[in-house]
Amino acid sequence: MPNLMMEYSHSVDERVNIQKLLEDLHQVAIESGLFEVSAVKSRAISCHDWLIGEEADSQDFIHITFELLSGRTQEQKKELANQLMQVLKDQVGSIRSLTINIRDMDRESFLKVTN
Repeated sequence: MPNLMMEYSHSVDERVNIQKLLEDLHQVAIESGLFEVSAVKSRAISCHDWLIGEEADSQDFIHITFELLSGRTQEQKKELANQLMQVLKDQVGSIRSLTINIRDMDRESFLKVTN
């Protein structure tokens, strides 16, 4: 059930192969060994409106939110964040703001339907 959501300023499209970056981040999640391969979901969301501090929309960003069901250790989550950040730094180090947030989801309130 992990969900990797990569939000990015639309101007990043001009300099970055978003699909390849998403695929590489997705692969990190798969290779982490923390999840069933078939459960890993990743998507990229282009943001056309954003503000950062006093620089408004003049600063490019990529932000990853990685949601996973509770139960992983802090060390596992930190290692996952470090591996994801390494991919970002290797591929898009020129983007001014790179951030990652790993979030636990409550198992008791998570619902899933598959057909």
